[in-house]
Amino acid sequence: MYRLLELNPQLQCFRGDIDLRMFLYQTTKKRILQDGQTLNDFANAHNYYGFHRTKTGWAYREWAPSAYQLYLTGDFNDWDPTSHPLTRLENGDWELLLEGKDALWEGCRVKTVVDANMTRTEHIPLYARRVVQDPKTITFNAEVVDPSKVFPWTDANFKGEDELYIYEAHVGMAQEEGKIGTYREFADNILPRIVEAGYNTVQLMAIMEHPYYGSFGYQVSNFFAASSWFGKPEDLKYLVNRAHELGLRVLLDVVHSHAVRNTAEGIDMFDGTTWQFFHDGSKGDHPAWGTKCFDYGKTGVLHFLLSNLKFWMTEYHFDGFRFDGVTSMLYHDHGLGTNFDDNSKYFSYNTHTEAVTYLQLANELIRQVNPRAITIAEDMSGMPGMALPICDGGIGFDYRLGMGLPDMWINAVKGEDQFWDLNKMWASMCLRRPGEKTIAYVESHDQALVGDQTMIFRLAGANMYTDMDKICHNPIIDRAIALHKMIRLFTLAGGGEGYLNFMGNEFGHPEWIDFPREGNGWSFHYCRRQWSLKDNGYLKYQWLGDFDEDMVNLTKKNKIFQQHMADLLLMKAPEQTCAFYRHGLMFVFNFHFCHSLQDVLIPVPNPGEYTVVLSSDDKRYGGFGNVKKQTYKTKEFDGKHYIDLYIPARTCFVLKEKKCAPVKMATKKAAK
Repeated sequence: MYRLLELNPQLQCFRGDIDLRMFLYQTTKKRILQDGQTLNDFANAHNYYGFHRTKTGWAYREWAPSAYQLYLTGDFNDWDPTSHPLTRLENGDWELLLEGKDALWEGCRVKTVVDANMTRTEHIPLYARRVVQDPKTITFNAEVVDPSKVFPWTDANFKGEDELYIYEAHVGMAQEEGKIGTYREFADNILPRIVEAGYNTVQLMAIMEHPYYGSFGYQVSNFFAASSWFGKPEDLKYLVNRAHELGLRVLLDVVHSHAVRNTAEGIDMFDGTTWQFFHDGSKGDHPAWGTKCFDYGKTGVLHFLLSNLKFWMTEYHFDGFRFDGVTSMLYHDHGLGTNFDDNSKYFSYNTHTEAVTYLQLANELIRQVNPRAITIAEDMSGMPGMALPICDGGIGFDYRLGMGLPDMWINAVKGEDQFWDLNKMWASMCLRRPGEKTIAYVESHDQALVGDQTMIFRLAGANMYTDMDKICHNPIIDRAIALHKMIRLFTLAGGGEGYLNFMGNEFGHPEWIDFPREGNGWSFHYCRRQWSLKDNGYLKYQWLGDFDEDMVNLTKKNKIFQQHMADLLLMKAPEQTCAFYRHGLMFVFNFHFCHSLQDVLIPVPNPGEYTVVLSSDDKRYGGFGNVKKQTYKTKEFDGKHYIDLYIPARTCFVLKEKKCAPVKMATKKAAK
């Protein structure tokens, strides 16, 4: 029996669907792999297609099964559209052999000319590794990258830490100056910040080439090209190598859920058809995103996408992937408007079984390339088995994103905190598939885009512009700072087996993200990170940043994610107070706006001593110093062990367990 069904007995009636899932996975492997071949052997399209040096010159190859004729044009032939035709080979492949080692060169601009459907069009080569925009014509061209150039990697022994503390980042907007930042600036200026903040993993957005900067990188045009917005391919390699030197994993935010519909810049209509990579007709169009949807049932598409994953791991040494838009892939209706409140909605004719198969193949391939690689699924539907091994009936991801958590917090802070239901909040933290690991977070880039608000801005509003000086007193700011710390610690400690933060939110970056566009006068004012807000020492942002750093370092040092779920010790919902235990640490919260609790007896799992090691009420974090960093000895009553605490309003603190002899108590009763 599948472990998925053992963990989720309510899914027994869907065993046939899981059997079908596994059957399609096995039959697809048999269809695409030759005898004795592995997925690692199969996923090498980038080593054949595109531009490659030969002993006597260059070879250029493409896959365009429905094209009538292909040509290569560019700087090397003065942009003559037909002087260099490709020769048709078998299985829709095309080839051009150029004699002479200088026939092409590093930086040589090229395009592919395609004759199809009695029409001649220009396209970017499918396997282009660098694509640049001409500042005069505003059109895009591919640039030849010499594959014989070898980057001096120094990361052969890099492994990375086991538990994930993810810093989600965008290279272009990481600088304080109003401009597009570069890979090297990010490596030299931002990576040290991430290390100092305690995070051990960087998740990079917008790395795959995208023609529109404001798309945040989610409308990919060229899947094998590192975005030219931020520099050259060797600059990205420098970034990854430097991250590894600093002990940081680097995850790529990979977009295989859809592609930009542009034909001149992207892969759509490359061979003259809509169905080379995508579904034909309306099925190939994403109604909400205005993008194209892959046909995962085609061998050519699997070859392209699986090779793309291997390419980013081998060429750029990425340590894994966050898969974007997994929900959109899993369902024919892309999950739009669907309330996944019944298990039958995961196993129906709406389920895109070929997409499920692709994701299983992708996860198997990634482990073959690098057994220590990490994969994370952005799935809001809660598909069972998403983060279980394939052999257990799962899809094979290591983690899923806890996408319900930021929604829960947004709904909570829309109202007054005196009405928060702590029982429901705790239930949201615990709402995770058994046996499947979750990345918890309060806000990602999704909650910071224009039209939305960051958590700190939802709490403080316009007061942030006037009253964030440390010498200024404003009760609205006091509340915002207190809750911001509590919300983040509550989520990290209780919401998953990993944690994610978006760049700058750790210190309460005040504003949304608005990319330069015509509507804002092409301004970079909201498309940067104001690190000086935290650094200058005069503003309250420093308090939030210091608390986040200590919160991350404390939980990381104590490896709290080794315990799958926290143990609830105390829940006093009317008083908005709770306490829970996780791997040697006890977390205590009082969300009430004014009611401090005296002499609260909290049951503890083990007798001994518990020392306060972190408090949001510490003055160095902008608190009032009402929580003393002292040690509490357990007291025994009726064979159980307790500690007696004072829990001030709107505070949270952490106690670390240190075992020793208990103190017996005979009369005092525990708080219910």
